Amino acid sequence: MPSDASSVLVAGPWEHRYVSANGARFHVASAGDGPLVLFLHTFPQFWWTWRHQLEGLAAAGYRAVAMDLRGYGASDKPPIGYDAPTLAADVAGVVRSLGETHAVVVGHGIGGWLAWSLPRWHPDVVRAIGLVAAPHPAVLGPTAWRPDRMRATLAVLDLARPFHPEREMARGPSYVHRVLRTWVPGEMSWPPGPDAARYAEAMAIPFAAHSAAEAYRWLFYARLHPAGRAYLKGLRRPVAVPVLYVEGQDDPVVAPSLRARSAAWVLGPWTVASIPGAGHAPHEQCPQPVTEALLHWLAALP
Repeated sequence: MPSDASSVLVAGPWEHRYVSANGARFHVASAGDGPLVLFLHTFPQFWWTWRHQLEGLAAAGYRAVAMDLRGYGASDKPPIGYDAPTLAADVAGVVRSLGETHAVVVGHGIGGWLAWSLPRWHPDVVRAIGLVAAPHPAVLGPTAWRPDRMRATLAVLDLARPFHPEREMARGPSYVHRVLRTWVPGEMSWPPGPDAARYAEAMAIPFAAHSAAEAYRWLFYARLHPAGRAYLKGLRRPVAVPVLYVEGQDDPVVAPSLRARSAAWVLGPWTVASIPGAGHAPHEQCPQPVTEALLHWLAALP
């Protein structure tokens, strides 16, 4: 039976609220006061993936906010708007709707892709960006097809298949569980059952699965239409803001070589935090070292 948006309003040391931006309504979870740090999740997750960082940054004097992207969790799920330019405009609008002129934006996966986009398309709202297992879009390509990363690559490509992921997620939690399991090496046990169940429940919210898949389909086929080509061309300019790149040393999704290649697209200060024992979701798999790396980097920002 489908869940509803209330399932993602998880209680904790944060406040749930809604803000309007870019013609839609977005759910955010917020903790603390101070400079704004905005967190962006990836598929098949929602704001809750950043729960550890919300607590850690709030305790250190930051305003830590995690949003549900368009189509996810308790945010609006309109029938259109899942192209990357619109999603990036959503993020910029949320920063302004939170009453801030600019923010540090931290993203994982597709959330990282949007974080890379902001200095190019919305430079006025971004002070610095943090990328978690999210190489620069310009370096993604053939290296992802290495045999030792094929399991994770196929899971991403499957999202581009018309209607298939939606049908699979409607049948039960196994699709979401299977995707999450590709984020760790075979010998590593993650995610815990209750966490996987929470993510599967969030993707069972009506229209969430389709909305999430649509964003990946747009990225997958971006080179085939003029708007997509213009967007990708715009990204092929170096980023001038400070950048933190966080990687799990055991990430089976993103090849280590992509981190070095991403550095070539950064003109500003470039910082790397390599987390031992972590896979593709270091902020959940090893939350304390990631939070510490974020705090150390944030404290050094101009």
